[in-house]
Amino acid sequence: MTAGDDEDQATPAAAAREVARLPSPEIDRLRALARRHTTPCGSGDMVWHSWGEAQGDVPPLVLLHGGSGSWTHWVRNIEPLVVAGRQIWIPDLPGFGDSATPPEGGDADALVEPMAEGLRALFGPRPVDLVGFSFGGLTAGLALAAHPELARQLVVVGAPAMGVVAERPVRLKGWRHLPPAEQLDMHRYNLAVLMLRDAALVEGLALEVHVGNVVRDRMTRRRLARTDILARSLPQVTCPVHVIYGEADALYQGFMAELEAAYAAAVPDFRGMALVADAGHWVQFERPEVFLQALLAALADGAAGRRG
Repeated sequence: MTAGDDEDQATPAAAAREVARLPSPEIDRLRALARRHTTPCGSGDMVWHSWGEAQGDVPPLVLLHGGSGSWTHWVRNIEPLVVAGRQIWIPDLPGFGDSATPPEGGDADALVEPMAEGLRALFGPRPVDLVGFSFGGLTAGLALAAHPELARQLVVVGAPAMGVVAERPVRLKGWRHLPPAEQLDMHRYNLAVLMLRDAALVEGLALEVHVGNVVRDRMTRRRLARTDILARSLPQVTCPVHVIYGEADALYQGFMAELEAAYAAAVPDFRGMALVADAGHWVQFERPEVFLQALLAALADGAAGRRG
């Protein structure tokens, strides 16, 4: 779940025409550095971007974005991970960003097969290291439950659908019905209430990323994030699994101990949960340096293979 999942459900096409993209030199710069790839998806393509070079026997590192997102959810992490020696691949998940909608369905389960087919088309039988943020963490868990051979390890970042919190913890405000001049205020509100602990970060790059993504979201009727489907799927995930959350994640305020226990109960090879202090739901954006340390430590541990 990320900002946009719980907003009004009007078709976003009109809003996309009305709301001008905020200028973002940083996004433009990273896009220019990327290689663009496509794999089949429904009646169109699933679009992938990659940065860096293949590193011998080190698997590709595939990052999945959150709901109402695109590859730009990882805008502050791409270059540091390349510097750390990883080749980075990030798709726009089906129905988001530049990718076509899935062949059928409108939630995370509809993305499993297009993503699995894309991974096989790009990497053959070679398993990747897979990291999923929020809705992308849910999608990654469902994909590996169905196709455990696709990944050497999984890192889940800020994912919903663990069945820990009974009620919806955050209510977002709708924006598509508003005139363009008022929509930015709603975007700022949604970013502050769900995505970011530090309200000072709502302006600038975060707002540019958010607005550029939500107006292109064609999967606006998602509901699986409010269930326990990830917790029910993880027992079928056989690879090492680490989880990373912002300590102030709005989805699980006051429930972090219960959340860790839910992962430990569900995952056969659970390697532990890292909490990033002074960070909310969009932890990799809010505290990129600390997140990088946690992610690299998780990947190094998972690369050692299955324990026990």
